[in-house]
Amino acid sequence: MQTAPERFLRYVQFDTRSDEASTTCPSTEGQRTFGKALVEEMLAMGITDAHMDADGYIYGTVPGDSSLPTIGLISHLDTSPELSGANVKARIVDYQGGDVELSQGIWLREADFPSLKQNVGKHLIVTDGTTLLGADDKAGIAEIMTVAERLLSTNRPHATLKIGFTPDEEIGRGADRFDVDKFGADYAYTVDGGSLGQIEFENFNAAGATVEFAGVNIHPGSAKNKMVNSQLVAMEFQSLLPLHQRPESTEGYEGFFHLIGMEGSVEKTTLRYIIRDHDMEKFLQKKEVMKKAAAFLDEKYGGVKLTITDSYFNMKEKILPCMHIVERAKAAMEAVGIQPETTPIRGGTDGARLSFMGLPCPNLCTGGENFHGRFEYIPVEDMERITDMLIHLLEG
Repeated sequence: MQTAPERFLRYVQFDTRSDEASTTCPSTEGQRTFGKALVEEMLAMGITDAHMDADGYIYGTVPGDSSLPTIGLISHLDTSPELSGANVKARIVDYQGGDVELSQGIWLREADFPSLKQNVGKHLIVTDGTTLLGADDKAGIAEIMTVAERLLSTNRPHATLKIGFTPDEEIGRGADRFDVDKFGADYAYTVDGGSLGQIEFENFNAAGATVEFAGVNIHPGSAKNKMVNSQLVAMEFQSLLPLHQRPESTEGYEGFFHLIGMEGSVEKTTLRYIIRDHDMEKFLQKKEVMKKAAAFLDEKYGGVKLTITDSYFNMKEKILPCMHIVERAKAAMEAVGIQPETTPIRGGTDGARLSFMGLPCPNLCTGGENFHGRFEYIPVEDMERITDMLIHLLEG
């Protein structure tokens, strides 16, 4: 029987980076390749209904006591497109404090990542500092797979476990084609969080915004009172947004406007934003700020078009009526000596959208740190404790 860290070290060898520009599902073939390997592993351990559907979603069941609730555990196959997940060179470091040299000239520094101080005496899985590690979310998959194998090898009573692995969570499509009815859980948990002990049932309300500016180009030598430089109009739009409502100036429950892309010329400029806030009223106010800024500049210059598209909403409103599922997770953590901590997600998970699709779905920790960057790491000991916690969750 393999441990979660052993599985994880195998799984990170699959390159499952998702691709926002792709129109297929999954967005990359690497996710399907990994999914096929997982299904084979699930079938080999005795999950007889394990399968991957045409869209790359993986489902499976570990039967349990029918008098207990049916509980789902969900993780995602893809890794962030922000950095390569190919040719991951993972190794285990016996961490006794201080800085860690990942490879020549690349250091995981305690001063930059204070979480290291909480992990002295543990064994850290790291990369060589040139790729993602992939703990987000191959760690969650490894922990769920290990839980499934352990449940299948025991006679102790436990809830029926429904397993779900989704593609393309990192590009916001993870719940798009998830079949809640086929999944068949009473409620579920995404195993997609970070530090040991985190339980999350509040997330941002989220939207994307695109602002297009049409200018008037003419030879600069004869441009007076004729030229409209769309790039300058775009800069003026950005200046109308609140200065201190940017990611680098916010924390906790504070929301933001985040400029994520720009391209332009005198004649045409496009700005792309994401809008985030935990509070629905403040979220709506942020969208109004953008609408008013666009209307003002359109009246002033003409040619301004704003498009806002909602992405997901705060799952809190769907979890509050069934807080017993959060309390169950807390009790499971305490049973294995983990101190639970409920924190708001400054982002989103598949669980947010699934909660609005009728499947209440808080988010649980995987143990990973520094997601989406080359200094990602995860302690072996934390993965093992989280696996124990998930067993208690299903047996409780």
